Amino acid sequence: MRTVAIYDTTLRDGTQREGISLSVADKMRITKLLDDLGVAYIEGGWPGSNPKDATYFEQVRDLDLKHAKVAAFSYTCRKDSRPEDDPNIQMLVDAQTPVVTIVGKTSMLHVTDVLQTTPQENLRMIEDTVRYFKAMGKEVIYDAEHFFDGLKLDLEYGMDTVEAAIKGGADCVVLCDTNGGTMPWEVTRFFEMVRQNFPDTSVGIHTHNDGELAVANTLAAVQAGAVQVQGTINGYGERCGNANLCSIIPDLQLKMGYDCVPPENLRTLTKLSRVVAEIANLAPDDHHAYVGKSAFAHKGGIHVAAMRRNVDSYQHIDPTLVGNEMRVLVSDLSGRGNLLSKAEELGLDLSSNEAVQVLEEIKLLENQGFVFEGAEASVAVRMYRARPGYKPLFSLIDFTTIVEERRGRGTVAEAMVKIDLDGDVIHTAAEGNGPVNALDLALRKALVPLYPQLADFQLADYKVRILDGSNGTAATTRVLIDTQNGSQRWSTVGAGTNIIQASWLALVDSVEYGLCVGNPLTERQPTT
Repeated sequence: MRTVAIYDTTLRDGTQREGISLSVADKMRITKLLDDLGVAYIEGGWPGSNPKDATYFEQVRDLDLKHAKVAAFSYTCRKDSRPEDDPNIQMLVDAQTPVVTIVGKTSMLHVTDVLQTTPQENLRMIEDTVRYFKAMGKEVIYDAEHFFDGLKLDLEYGMDTVEAAIKGGADCVVLCDTNGGTMPWEVTRFFEMVRQNFPDTSVGIHTHNDGELAVANTLAAVQAGAVQVQGTINGYGERCGNANLCSIIPDLQLKMGYDCVPPENLRTLTKLSRVVAEIANLAPDDHHAYVGKSAFAHKGGIHVAAMRRNVDSYQHIDPTLVGNEMRVLVSDLSGRGNLLSKAEELGLDLSSNEAVQVLEEIKLLENQGFVFEGAEASVAVRMYRARPGYKPLFSLIDFTTIVEERRGRGTVAEAMVKIDLDGDVIHTAAEGNGPVNALDLALRKALVPLYPQLADFQLADYKVRILDGSNGTAATTRVLIDTQNGSQRWSTVGAGTNIIQASWLALVDSVEYGLCVGNPLTERQPTT
């Protein structure tokens, strides 16, 4: 197999995304995850830009990396200065990394307007800086910033900057689409031009996603001869982001036949994507290719029916190759096969007739404002209830909620619940910080004596969505409740014009799923 070296810059370029700030501990954890994946290079940061990056390079020396080499990043020396006299360059030396990545100006616009120097001085800065680090025995990667835009302005000078880096001894010259506006056929044309002019030079690619083409441009560069690919996990980066390695790596390895990471390590990609999102305090993108929760989720009834006959009918790869999984969604677009597949997934025995019964109920409820795609526990509960001889945990007699403003106490919420529990009428009341919280506490108070494990259930999330805002306060409200018990988490739904009633429906589903469907050890046996 042909090899493409994966160069990850999540810890440097990725942190330039708005809303991301990583601590040193965060960066160390991500470094270990990237090494476990098997990338060739990890760009740890710019030691001259902030003390945190300098601290990272001190600590990463003690990390036992099995695959990756750590790279430190910096610009060339300043104009009218020598590398040995430049403080930023010396901080790069102090980082003591085996690899240094030097970025220099390709575009005449940046030479004259940003650096405010002469074209010849810029060439000198590039060549001298690369040569300085090569003399130290470092592996030097040269990032040709604004390469594609620069060649459009002045083709000859752009090539001169590449030649300066090569004269200095650069091990790899990386062509950068810094503004992210280049088209794939332009990448191919300019790449072939560089390969023709410098046939003995290793060339890489660094793209941004401002035209939604970072992945496409990267793949085009590899086809044109790139041997190194730079990018970030989840495509994190400034503005619209960098090339997304979570798409590029499987594209190269599974579709194009390149060797990027050890094949067995590719199965960690989905987990890596989601853990990095968690560390960055960002919600994972469910619709990311390969690693997103929805990447192999099937909703249409015709699709699911076909996949029950042949799993490859609507999937471009086996999701387990990247550590993901196939999911079947249930909605008003579903067919009987969706329900049967979901029952199999949950380990429930559901007949074809029962599946049709549940499907009709779901379609009716979705027409009333329910949505079951994000509330799979409510689907499971309905399948459980469709079984012959089903007996509910309890039957509601009535509930009441009161919200009052009381002198000296402020706003007080109280709920009273009356249920039939195995023929006994249980009447409880509880106060909460709101009517839904009070209702939840009152229901728990009634059930915990018989089901003590309910005390371990925790409300993890509560979402409300107004479906028809034009009706004002009479609008239909959808409630989604996430409940957690240790590492187990499930979602339920309720809907209606009364937010308290909608919340009650979601609460009841949550309790029944947690006690019966999600935990068969406490399951009530159906009556005969």
